[in-house]
Amino acid sequence: MAETDQSTTRYRLKREGGGFGARVRHIRSRWWFRVLAWMALAAGVGAFLLWLLFARGLPSVDQLKTYEPPLPTNIRAINGEPLHSFARERRVELSYDEYPPLLVRAYMSAEDKTFFEHHGVDFPGLVRAAVQGAIQGRTPRGTSTITQQVAKNLLLTNEVSYVRKIKEAILAWRIEDALTKQQIMELYLNQIFLGRNAYGVEAASHAYFGKDLNQLTLAQMAYLAILPKGPANYDPEHDTERALERRNWVLGEMLKNDFITRPQYQNAVSQPLGAISRVEPSDDDKQVGGYFIEAVRRQLVDKFGETDKDGPHSVYAGGLWVRTSLDTRLQQYAQEALRDGLVRYDRGHGWSGPIREVEIKSGNWRGALIGTNVGLDYRDWRPAIVISAEGSSAELGFIDGTTGTLPRSGATMPVRGKGGAAFSALKTGDVIAVSPSDGGDYELQSIPKVSGGMVVENPSTGRIMAMQGGFDSRIQAFNRAMQAQRQPGSTIKPIVYSAALEQGMTPASLIQDTTFCVYQGARLGQKCFRNFAHEGGSGAHTLRWAIEQSRNLMTVRAAAQTGMDHVVDIIQRLGVSRDKYPPYLSYSLGAGETTVMRMVNAYSTLVNHGRQLTPTLVDYVQDRHGKVIWPENWRPCEGCNAPDWNGKAMPRPVSHSRQVVDPLTAYQMVHIMEGVIQRGTGVRLRSLDRPMVGKTGTTTGPTDVWFMGGTPQMIGGLYVGYDNPTNLGRYAQGSSIAAPVMKQFLEKALKDLPKVPFRAPAGIRMVRIDRRSGKPVFGAWPSGEPLASVIWEAFKPENEPRRAARRQDEQKSAPKKAAPKRRETQSDSDFLQQQGGIY
Repeated sequence: MAETDQSTTRYRLKREGGGFGARVRHIRSRWWFRVLAWMALAAGVGAFLLWLLFARGLPSVDQLKTYEPPLPTNIRAINGEPLHSFARERRVELSYDEYPPLLVRAYMSAEDKTFFEHHGVDFPGLVRAAVQGAIQGRTPRGTSTITQQVAKNLLLTNEVSYVRKIKEAILAWRIEDALTKQQIMELYLNQIFLGRNAYGVEAASHAYFGKDLNQLTLAQMAYLAILPKGPANYDPEHDTERALERRNWVLGEMLKNDFITRPQYQNAVSQPLGAISRVEPSDDDKQVGGYFIEAVRRQLVDKFGETDKDGPHSVYAGGLWVRTSLDTRLQQYAQEALRDGLVRYDRGHGWSGPIREVEIKSGNWRGALIGTNVGLDYRDWRPAIVISAEGSSAELGFIDGTTGTLPRSGATMPVRGKGGAAFSALKTGDVIAVSPSDGGDYELQSIPKVSGGMVVENPSTGRIMAMQGGFDSRIQAFNRAMQAQRQPGSTIKPIVYSAALEQGMTPASLIQDTTFCVYQGARLGQKCFRNFAHEGGSGAHTLRWAIEQSRNLMTVRAAAQTGMDHVVDIIQRLGVSRDKYPPYLSYSLGAGETTVMRMVNAYSTLVNHGRQLTPTLVDYVQDRHGKVIWPENWRPCEGCNAPDWNGKAMPRPVSHSRQVVDPLTAYQMVHIMEGVIQRGTGVRLRSLDRPMVGKTGTTTGPTDVWFMGGTPQMIGGLYVGYDNPTNLGRYAQGSSIAAPVMKQFLEKALKDLPKVPFRAPAGIRMVRIDRRSGKPVFGAWPSGEPLASVIWEAFKPENEPRRAARRQDEQKSAPKKAAPKRRETQSDSDFLQQQGGIY
């Protein structure tokens, strides 16, 4: 039987299952699935590489949610009046709702017409830019959306490259996820640079048109919209035609996008640019409080820093609102009075020379003059630069671009210290002061070489209301009111005698006005003190008379009797010196150094019943959101500014100051210093006819002359002297040079203020005494005349002259029926009630 052939074919039995897994396996077997998988893998690898090369390390967009652009610090006066701003970038921040809708549409037409439609990136535009850049062989420019510009301006650099474009696009995408369109547009319009140091559209509106944004016309809004591409390319003064062409293009885009109507378009394109000229400094700009404002700036920089790197409240970026204590009216009066006094003294000393000496390059004398930053606002004086000085006249140039002529006859004063006519000393590039003459030309003026400082303080609060630190802060930056250390001379004497009053003396105590010598040791030998002008002694007089007549011999004798340890202690307590002076008798005559501000504050403390005052320039500082951030723990005085009394107790701010001088002692000295004005060295101010204290001072030489004093509403002080101490002349005294300055100031400053007496503290005893002998008087009453023999004197209870026995004797001897006699025997309290108080 034949063998059967076996087959080599094999069969596999495959069982098909149902369900999800089977479907997945079926899909995976398809070719298109494999293509998609490879594409997803490639996309993932691409995304990873994109993150690795571009997105890694990019700044977080979350910071934009709390982003605050750099804003200027605004300084305001005591009444809220704007004074000055500190800024490196001119900017005014607005919210989106404050921007006119037409302005937003103008920027969309110029920069990104689909802004409210895309998600941060205009992909077709990016492709076009990349292709164009590749063809032209340069890096791509333009086509950035507004969101991309925000990313570049706030989070990236200005590098022009493909890398930055990609980073810009990534950040723009993220920004669109983090912020609303309105928030993005607000950031853009507040941040964008538009030329003329203007950052943001509101600042640019003022820079180019001198008005608020909501006052602009459609044509002006369209002009601002062309500036982000390059402000220098469309300068309204030098590139007018180019600017008009670009502006009209924006208007055309607005019409094409249906943002405006045809009549609006036609009206706008027919208008000129309307931009104002770039604002240049004027030679007659009024600058009130230059020294004060600079002192405020220094304080703010010390407290908050200068730039945004120093913290969120920096002076040049923090957007602070600063309310100062500067009273512009008082500042103007103080400025005028001190300047007039300096010019009055300096007149007749010759020409002091040019203010600055500069080089005029390529005939640009105006630029050279502006670069000096010299300004003058004294009377009709103007700063000028000498363009040429030949023959019989000199050609002058002014900051506003005009020119003038200075004839030889207008500069005949001699050159100080050299002689010869000032005209012969003029040379090209000299910056000088001139004033108009009758013939239309100019005459030379001399900036005083002598200088000084002046401060006015509120003695109830310590607020500095006015400060002048020299002739002009734009010529002399050194602030002599706060920085100059000078010897106060006799203005220290009321403080010395305050120490004597604390140690038991009274205003009626007798002190010998005779030669006083002290042995200072083997090396220094014996020192004998003298009165001013080497006047001899005049015997025994009251302490009051010693201050009124400013007697040196009586002062050193009182200081020696009191003890110099006590004297220098009270000098330090009143803030005249930061560190205690050595206990030498010469310090009782003003040998130590101090500043005008410290002396004014010491006098204010005495007027404030001996309660310590801290002189302040700044009332409070608010951040950009209105929160008070300095002083710490600041609290408003609720009800202090109420228009009328509500029947409740008057609000009283809590005082945390300490008592540095006994209030009775302080008032005794204030009462004595009223006599300085009535019949002493300050009698020049008596004609002001109001309660007033004062004290003159003249240092050895004399090199400095002083006056301190004022009323219960304000205390002022000043000195006049050369920066390098130089003899002022034998005739120079505080009463003849400094006192007239203070009088000129007070005549205007007090004009509309009520006459207020100095308030006496509880416990003061007012006693009638004989002004010359200091003895109590029983049969007469003060007449109110300055030189009356009987005056009221202030005593403490423990050293009040006792008069009870004598009063009883007078009452027994007086006829009972004589009514007029009753007035002589009435009590001091009754008399004061009839007269309306203590005077």
